[in-house]
Amino acid sequence: MNPATIAGLALIALVLRDAFETIILPRRVRRIFQLTSVFYRTSWKIWRAAANRFKGKYRENSLSWYGPFSLLMLLTLWAITIVFAFGLLHYGAGSALKMDGGNPDFLDDLYLSGSTFFTLGMGDVVPRVATAKVIAIFEAGLGFAFLAIIIGYLPVIYQAFSRREIAISMLDARAGSPPSASELLVRQQGEGNREDLVRLLADWERWSAEVLESHLSYPVLAYFRSQHGNQSWLAALTTILDTSALVMVGFDGWCMRQAHLTFAMSRHAVVDLAQVFSAPQPEGLVNRLNDEQFDQLMARLQGAGLVFEEDKVSERLAELRGMYEPYVTALSRHLALNLPEWVRTETHPDNWEGAPWKTLRNTPEHF
Repeated sequence: MNPATIAGLALIALVLRDAFETIILPRRVRRIFQLTSVFYRTSWKIWRAAANRFKGKYRENSLSWYGPFSLLMLLTLWAITIVFAFGLLHYGAGSALKMDGGNPDFLDDLYLSGSTFFTLGMGDVVPRVATAKVIAIFEAGLGFAFLAIIIGYLPVIYQAFSRREIAISMLDARAGSPPSASELLVRQQGEGNREDLVRLLADWERWSAEVLESHLSYPVLAYFRSQHGNQSWLAALTTILDTSALVMVGFDGWCMRQAHLTFAMSRHAVVDLAQVFSAPQPEGLVNRLNDEQFDQLMARLQGAGLVFEEDKVSERLAELRGMYEPYVTALSRHLALNLPEWVRTETHPDNWEGAPWKTLRNTPEHF
């Protein structure tokens, strides 16, 4: 076998294995070199650095383009690599092509490979010997399979994205925009709302499991951003972790078991996803809840009738925060997604209260 044939076969094997692990294999893959991982690590750093030059909504809009666009670029990269690899196979087979005038060269091999892969069937350059014909037939079959994979892959991605975003949208009226744990607990106060909180935490336990499963199988979903700039899957997941931690340290007997289950599942999700994206351990971890903010949190909750044993809350809450905050911080910095505050520092309407024109009636109180 000459070097061109060896290189062509190696490239085909690389792309097929990469596509299988990315699209079909429903589990995390750990290898030193993976084409998809190299592509996303490199392209995301460049894109994020370019987007950070913008401010406000322009930065967010630029970052929101990356997820869908990178998916198309990855598919294009696979197609180009396959066409080039089969061009090498034709070249290694001696460029045994039949064409009108002149002697075939490597560019003619690439032309035949491209027209075969995309099933153009021009007929101006055709294989002349049995080896070249077998190569062309195999590439045409691979081209059909590649198209079928794309047709099946894109709907799965967008269905998983839609399921994720429905829950995030429903959190808007429950926890504010952006969401916060204190706002979620305050709005759950009232007759019968404790049972509602149990159901809500159970729903978010399942949601966390779905996010973990879908984002492990299709990591590109993590780069798909929410419809509103003040919402994200990471902010929602962090809010649920904060809420579960508060319930665990301050509401003995009040949905304690469900809070433990939701906390465990949500923490599992952020830890595994931080590993998937190789997010570096953050240095100089920002304290999301300093002493002043803790006092504000206690005042906010106590003002709504939620009373804690304050001498125990701070220490236990710090222990629980230490179990997940380093990982959500690492994901936040890697994905350029903001983390929620424990207490809303600014009073502004929720997303559902917004409108393109002023209404005649006053906006109702939060329910």
